Amino acid sequence: MTSSDKPENDSVAPTGIAAKDWAQASADPQYRAAVVDLLGALAYGELAAFERLAEDAKLAPTLADKAELAKMASAEFHHFERLRDRLTEIGEEPTAAMDPFVAALDGFHRQTAPSDWLEGLVKAYVGDSIASDFYREVAVRLDSDTRELVLAVLDDTGHAGFAVEKVRAAIDADPRVGGRLALWARRLMGEALSQSQRVVADRDALSTMLVGGVADGFDLAEVGRMFSRITEAHTKRMAALGLAA
Repeated sequence: MTSSDKPENDSVAPTGIAAKDWAQASADPQYRAAVVDLLGALAYGELAAFERLAEDAKLAPTLADKAELAKMASAEFHHFERLRDRLTEIGEEPTAAMDPFVAALDGFHRQTAPSDWLEGLVKAYVGDSIASDFYREVAVRLDSDTRELVLAVLDDTGHAGFAVEKVRAAIDADPRVGGRLALWARRLMGEALSQSQRVVADRDALSTMLVGGVADGFDLAEVGRMFSRITEAHTKRMAALGLAA
């Protein structure tokens, strides 16, 4: 995604855990557990994104579009491999780290299965970006090694420009498409936020980190501001697609 699509965060010098590397920060067992949860959730998210994009490629109207989605799916799988390898490197079993998040993420994808090519593009651009915004907010307060990895796997795989071009062209060709896709994007926003909240609520280490018990400066008030920034970024993406938020 483009930088203007991302939530705005003030640049401040890292403090506390954010100023440490993994070797130093992981001495805290609660912080270590939170990071394992975070990497597990991200790893399964990337694996599920790979599967979904490969499936969505079947809906592509042209061979060129099919190839583009296949390339994006490949990038998602490479991100999964990096997360899997990192979990192994720190002595964790990747499957065990991912398993707690399978039900929630699979449920989200079942509830938001696109009915056509355009809905699939909007989901890839809007739905996935909401989750990425959430993880970027958390990454700011992680140790330097984990933060670098998380930000690297959240890099845009090409969804942004491709989705915007195709969706805008479809709306130009038939303006009625815009209303349907706007409703779809609102549904994605609600489902994505609900899914994120459920995941955090079910994992004690993650929830503690978010409200300031492990990572520094992330109290309940800041959580509220975080979701406001995510919502603002969503509104900008909707505008880029030519849709009403």
